[in-house]
Amino acid sequence: MWPWGHLAVAYLLYTLYTRRRYGRPPEALALAALLLGSQVPDLIDKPLAWSLGVLPGGRTLGHSLLFAALLLPAVYALAIRLRRVDVATAFAIGHLSHLLADLPPGVLVGDFSDTEFLLWPLTQPETYESVDSVTGGFLGYSMGTYEWIQLGLFVVALAVWYRDGTPGLASARLTLERYTSLGR
Repeated sequence: MWPWGHLAVAYLLYTLYTRRRYGRPPEALALAALLLGSQVPDLIDKPLAWSLGVLPGGRTLGHSLLFAALLLPAVYALAIRLRRVDVATAFAIGHLSHLLADLPPGVLVGDFSDTEFLLWPLTQPETYESVDSVTGGFLGYSMGTYEWIQLGLFVVALAVWYRDGTPGLASARLTLERYTSLGR
């Protein structure tokens, strides 16, 4: 799945969570954690596999539930210390939604082949054609039906984000203004 597809799935799940749990749209800091969490598996695996050759494939360490079982408690421990469990929850929803979105459609009908990445390194995922870099890996994909569906899902997520009042946009603007004014 493309980065914007993962972000769309994460945002839609998280806004549903915050509306049900708190009766409000997401908050800025939690959204930053959600965005990071939704991309972490690929930010770990793609460079380490495609550019550095350290991992055997683009869905291994960062996509493993075993890695998540170590990462998420550490994130929560830090969040408890900082009194921001909501931010850890956003990160966790982003991270776990990434793994969920990478499951093949056959899982819905009981076909669990190509889910080996979830238990890496205990199981070995299907190997894909090797690429020379992260950029080369992404540029090797074409826009088929699945990619257009992801793009449509991203548009839906943008519409929901707009309906939610564009949470995080004002904070991003303030941060950008602060950093640009430092250079003057």
